[in-house]
Amino acid sequence: MTKKVRIKPIFFIIVLAFLLIVAGGVWLFLASPVNSNDTKDIEIEVKSGESVTKIGKTLKNNDLIRSELLFKVYVKVYKVNSLKASTYKLNRSMNLGEIVSTLEKGSNYNPNMIKLTFKEGERITKYAKVISDNTNNSYDDVINTIKDKEYLNELIDKYWFLTDEILNENIYYPLEGYLMPETYHFDNKDVTVKEIINRMLDETEKNLEPYKSTMNGNAHYYMTMASIVELEGTNTENRKVIVGIFKNRLSSGFNMGSDVTTYYGLQVPMTEDLTTEQFASVNAYNTRSTTMIGKMPVGPICNPSKSSIEASVNPTQTDYMFFVADKHGKIYYTKTNAEHEKKIKEIKDNGDWIW
Repeated sequence: MTKKVRIKPIFFIIVLAFLLIVAGGVWLFLASPVNSNDTKDIEIEVKSGESVTKIGKTLKNNDLIRSELLFKVYVKVYKVNSLKASTYKLNRSMNLGEIVSTLEKGSNYNPNMIKLTFKEGERITKYAKVISDNTNNSYDDVINTIKDKEYLNELIDKYWFLTDEILNENIYYPLEGYLMPETYHFDNKDVTVKEIINRMLDETEKNLEPYKSTMNGNAHYYMTMASIVELEGTNTENRKVIVGIFKNRLSSGFNMGSDVTTYYGLQVPMTEDLTTEQFASVNAYNTRSTTMIGKMPVGPICNPSKSSIEASVNPTQTDYMFFVADKHGKIYYTKTNAEHEKKIKEIKDNGDWIW
């Protein structure tokens, strides 16, 4: 009679513990990052209706996971509801849990997204070039849109700060001065000019809201003044003083005498030298002209910053009537023409004249 070998329960416990440890180790290894040091983005697309198996294969083919099987098991064990269709940026330093969590949450990443940056103090013609260079719209598309009377009337009805004043026939570009300098993101290059303009005007509205009680009904004046001091000053404080000087000159029967308005009126770059005749030229923008005594330009001459808008609304009151800047950007203020001419001579004698 054969004697039965009785295996003690402790043996089963040891074997089971060993197997669990091995399985746990395998799980941890297969769920670990493929390469903890590789943070380079890898773009993958999960299409609508794709199965967990197909997604796992995509991840494995891009070397983002160690095991397709464990990926499927993980999704099942942790009862992941759905893996969202989208385009993702993943990397090999992510572990399996991080990857699944990302796919479950979804992604706002859009590989076709474009970024348009519009700088402070630039003319709308420069903005038109930014748009034409980065979208499927031409330069002429932009210019024609911002001059479209029907569209402009729609905008006047929509935005409290736009008035019939922008329709003045002497204004070169009706929306000049009203497009808030900022960086904007759009889904792709097919964005329309109107979508871009509306987004910029929304941003303008947001930034003008704190000044609405002051500006309402007279926004064109404030935006025009802001556009001038944007180019005449360098920071909020000196811009506030300059606005105060312009107000003093206008109320005293002087012309504003702003060179930057001459450049805009002639539509030439501010890097060019102008002649005496050009500075005296007559148009609705040039405040150096004798025909502009006590008058503001017909409209803004660039798209101003928040700093300049603040300065236009809250100027510094002084007795100054003149200002001049040297080539280093330092601004000097004077009360009389004699003091002003003397200061100009000093600047020139010191070799600091801007031209």
